[in-house]
Amino acid sequence: MKILVCISHVPDTTSKINFTDNDTKFDTNGVQFVINPYDEFSLTRAMWFKEKQGASVTVVNVGGAETEPTLRKALAIGADDAIRINTEPTDGFLVAKELAEIVKNGGYDLVLAGKESADYNGQMVPGMLASIVNFNFVNGCVGLEVDGNNAILEREIDGGEEKVSSTLPMVVAGQKGIVEEKDLRIPNMRGIMMARKKPLNVVEASGAGATTNTKTFEKPAPKGAVKLVDNVDDLINLLHNEAKAI
Repeated sequence: MKILVCISHVPDTTSKINFTDNDTKFDTNGVQFVINPYDEFSLTRAMWFKEKQGASVTVVNVGGAETEPTLRKALAIGADDAIRINTEPTDGFLVAKELAEIVKNGGYDLVLAGKESADYNGQMVPGMLASIVNFNFVNGCVGLEVDGNNAILEREIDGGEEKVSSTLPMVVAGQKGIVEEKDLRIPNMRGIMMARKKPLNVVEASGAGATTNTKTFEKPAPKGAVKLVDNVDDLINLLHNEAKAI
């Protein structure tokens, strides 16, 4: 089984976010970048298939040279090789189109990704990718087993979970549950050394154009001051006369 894992290069969630050029560009100064957490869950599941079923695992990213340390970390975790598509990921459709070229030419059986990236939270790319390459698709996956050409999956739905069956080839967008946080892997020294020798292939973009443009970014409004009350009468008065909640 050939597995392709899509990797997004995103700011660490603890990073302080700022914008430049009249709030039109993200300021990367002093920001630590990591593997998108949802993608890391899917990568860890891919490693399980590699170890238990002999699958080959390739990781792919759309981005510039600055994303290569993130790909190297994925190689250190255990992926066999990496591909970097050399273009700026300006919108979800562009990313999906570029990934589709890799999928079409690579003969992959299973494409794993996170359900969304932790920076833009668009939840667009996996579904669009599946549509472009005409693969079966399951989103929000919290359980995945593959036996030959058949897959059994569990996904979150409102109020519970749903178990579905499908066939390869397919795209699966995973999240916490496809593996647990305790199962995520930290690269060891041997993995880091081996990652330096694994192939990281840079391919030029196919030329798919972006369909949207970012006009401006805006931070959330600061939280208002907190009022502390020590009796129910004052609380009711504030909720009724100030918050207009009752």
